Amino acid sequence: MKALVTGATGFVGGHLVDRLLARGDTVTALVRSEQRAASLRERGVRLVLGDLADLGALQAAVPGQDVVYHVAGQLGASNEAALMAANRDGTRNLAETCLNAGEWPRFVLVSSMAAGGPARRGAPKRANDDDQPVTMYGRSKLAAERVLPGLPVFWTVVRPPVVYGPRDREGFLPLFKAIKLGIAPMFGDGSMEVSLIHVGDLADALVLAGTTADIDHRVFYVNHPEIVTGADIVRTIARAMKRSPLPVPIPRWAAAITLGLTGMWADVFRQKSILHPDKLHEFYQEAWTADASPFIAATGWQPKLDLEQGVSDTAAWYRKAGWI
Repeated sequence: MKALVTGATGFVGGHLVDRLLARGDTVTALVRSEQRAASLRERGVRLVLGDLADLGALQAAVPGQDVVYHVAGQLGASNEAALMAANRDGTRNLAETCLNAGEWPRFVLVSSMAAGGPARRGAPKRANDDDQPVTMYGRSKLAAERVLPGLPVFWTVVRPPVVYGPRDREGFLPLFKAIKLGIAPMFGDGSMEVSLIHVGDLADALVLAGTTADIDHRVFYVNHPEIVTGADIVRTIARAMKRSPLPVPIPRWAAAITLGLTGMWADVFRQKSILHPDKLHEFYQEAWTADASPFIAATGWQPKLDLEQGVSDTAAWYRKAGWI
């Protein structure tokens, strides 16, 4: 199989490339930096230099592909227009390039649970529920999804929750480091319910999304069926670190001040930080959970790592890499 991967130098995209190469697939990667992608080239990945706004690069990357995995996305920006330009318009550019080239690959869009919005405690979201994103990022990912039904392409959308695992710098790593120092910060009282997915399980799911027949024109939540709380995550990481940290609940007002300051800093220095006041709308919901059973039934996917196993795997990798 021939596959194009956007975001191949990132956390999720890198693990997806690992899986595709292990299958013997021929992989092309759209990359913004050849230097950052040097290891991909050494492993036989064809590199096309450019981004999702570069139509010439897209026209060079798309022809001959059996499946396009659109993993790239912008997580943070100071305004909604910038996120829409990256996530919605980038998706449209890539999908329209497939059409204009006369190509009909399967188009797999890696969206986000944020596109659907939060759930209610004890009632995981399903793909046919109303979409109610609460952040700029969530709205931009939903807008990207809505590009596809208007185009005659074979598309599948996957919505993962928080993704963690080896090579992740932004998700759990700060919490690992804090717990190592004896502190366990958590938003609110730690009772928020969440669904999670280990990056290895997500990479397996993406391969299936690109190779399973008869799942076109569908949106799927993709997460481990286990539902945990914020406090469960802290306790599990603490066990893996062999620490007994001091719990530090972060009240909403304190988070609002902190996010206001970090957002201001990012704006002044033109950094694409996810830590803007807008994120407050995510941190204090009662649940971010979803029902992955439709994807499991459609593809036969079986996630392998629950929180205990996934955190253990992640901790071992962090120690070996010298990150903790």
